[in-house]
Amino acid sequence: MRIAITSTILVLTFFSAVADPVSNSKKVDGYKGIWFTLGQFLEHGDKYSGGLGTYTAKHVPLAIYAPEVNKTFFVYGGTRSADERYLLCMASFYDHTTGRVPKPTLVHDKEGVNDPHDNPSISIDRQGHVWIFVSGRGRTRPGFLYRSSTPYSMDAFECIRECEMTYPQPWFVQDQGFLLCLTKYTKGRELYWSTSVDGHTWAEDRKLAGMGGHYQTSRENQGRIITAFNYHPNGNVDKRTNLYYAETGNFGKTWQNASGETIVTPLTDTKNPSLIHDYEAENRLVYMKDINFDRQGRPVILVITSGGYAPGPENNPRTWTIVHWNGTAWDFREVTQSTHNYDMGSMYIEEDGIWRIIAPTESGPQPFGTGGEMAVWLSRDEGVTWKKERDITRNSKHNHAYARRPVNAHPDFYAFWADGNPDAFSQSQLYFSNKDGDKVWMLPYDMTEDWATPMRITE
Repeated sequence: MRIAITSTILVLTFFSAVADPVSNSKKVDGYKGIWFTLGQFLEHGDKYSGGLGTYTAKHVPLAIYAPEVNKTFFVYGGTRSADERYLLCMASFYDHTTGRVPKPTLVHDKEGVNDPHDNPSISIDRQGHVWIFVSGRGRTRPGFLYRSSTPYSMDAFECIRECEMTYPQPWFVQDQGFLLCLTKYTKGRELYWSTSVDGHTWAEDRKLAGMGGHYQTSRENQGRIITAFNYHPNGNVDKRTNLYYAETGNFGKTWQNASGETIVTPLTDTKNPSLIHDYEAENRLVYMKDINFDRQGRPVILVITSGGYAPGPENNPRTWTIVHWNGTAWDFREVTQSTHNYDMGSMYIEEDGIWRIIAPTESGPQPFGTGGEMAVWLSRDEGVTWKKERDITRNSKHNHAYARRPVNAHPDFYAFWADGNPDAFSQSQLYFSNKDGDKVWMLPYDMTEDWATPMRITE
């Protein structure tokens, strides 16, 4: 542990390079997702709970398609057995050539932690090495950084670094290195960024926003990194509100808002040039879901707005909202309404002009719980109007939740998620679907051989 002294505050920071990297290469006999409950029970159930192997929305990305080897690499929060809550940070891949998956690799054992806030995220560098960013939690559980021993391989990982890092969002920028968006629990959940040329040596973390606390989601395209975030009044996550936007095109040297105005960091005032919309004045909460680029490179943000943090009908409407920068102003468009604040899904903007959302927007078997039935929504007029194209799942036993978008998504592995019963402890399966949502595969829960073919569960 390093003790860093500033002029105003004594800061304790986990930070250490691993002198002798530890190789983790243990295989696990199947894809078992972690089940979790926050334990914050209200009239209509827990604030959030269920199968959360692909949780949280602030862990980005969870999957990357590598055309060099025709594989989609992914990470998730696993567990040791169907009757146990014990977090394992797992990594694997889907081989598009063979249609099979290997036994997943245990990258990091959380040693008794059962909380998927410690789930991993993933990146791939220019040489093809897979990097796993294992989240910590607050200032009590450190984060870890792992690198695959061999390019485009999940056979073994070396632990490179231990540090204070929550909600890691790593982006590899060609010819520059990694820019990591992260959260630190300094004065609430504050937003930081750090850079590294090689993943081994990192610049000091720099604060982006500290207005009481924030949740963010980010994305990268051709060296440009965009992020959208809310804020937590007085640090209270149950009052999360407002919507902000910032971007950098020079590897974090400077940040701007959508109109190109330079933002002075760290942001400390809630009324600042990055503010998109003052939802606080409307008594609306804002839940971050996804962010993307339109075909002109303009930011598009996906959020749910809500009347309150508690589950149940009294806080309806919960509105899926597209927030799109049109070049001069932000446009706001309603997609649909949902049953839970944590019904997380992903937004795709495709080369043919179609905008697509894959998300658990439909009421599931546990109607007041996290998630529901997965559906595909399409817009053919750049987000102005939306229509449900197809139900991806139906008549499910458990709610599906947290549909995640791979970087450079392959049409046969377009969304990745888990299921589980938010009302009671249950087994949690992992799934992926194709682009159209008419084909869904379930990853094998138990494996006796080194390789297996995922089970097709829809026609």
